[in-house]
Amino acid sequence: MHHLRHSLPRVVFLDALGTLVRLDPPWPALVTLLRDRHGVQIDPDAARAAMLAEMDYYRSNCIDASDAASLASLRLECAALLREQLAPALDTLDAAALVPTLLDSLHFEAYEDAFPALQRLRARGQRTVVVSNWDIALHDVLERCRLRELLDGVVCSAEVGVAKPDPAIFAAALALVGADPAEAIHVGDSPEEDVAGAIAAGIRPLLLRRDSDGPTGPPEGPTLASLREL
Repeated sequence: MHHLRHSLPRVVFLDALGTLVRLDPPWPALVTLLRDRHGVQIDPDAARAAMLAEMDYYRSNCIDASDAASLASLRLECAALLREQLAPALDTLDAAALVPTLLDSLHFEAYEDAFPALQRLRARGQRTVVVSNWDIALHDVLERCRLRELLDGVVCSAEVGVAKPDPAIFAAALALVGADPAEAIHVGDSPEEDVAGAIAAGIRPLLLRRDSDGPTGPPEGPTLASLREL
């Protein structure tokens, strides 16, 4: 654990997924939606495998979704992949018809420690910026989770054109709030993206290791078990 009470940075960068917000497993919702909307019965294990494939494709391509048109294109590609993964059950549906169903299966929710942590940081006068590998819809997700109002900025890979661990995304976040690397810390749950990226940018990293998820094995550097420690 690592406490910041006696050494407060001027700026706190935070990852989004796994740090501020979580994604409920989407495959149970997908099974229900496909049954209720399209009259298609899907095996839960098949739905899980298909969604994991779709999520992997999304992660590899979300950097390209930098405006409304490219976001719509990415969502159509993801729906087409889902349709392919669940063939032949979905052969009678086209990818466009699956887009709303795919999106409605995704439910993001703020971790219960996120809102109070951001409130605390703001009360202490610290600037907060989300730095995340995400498409431009990240702004809407944070708004729906009631976190956007407590942030001084949001920097996503799709808008910057680079993804963590590239230090350029952190440079964009620093420029947004007019800060130097020495004035900032970055909190995230990925050693490869968050810790390595922050170090490459000259920013002090804090690895978030929640009880039920996150990396295993001995950490390299300071860690947090909860955002309550900020």
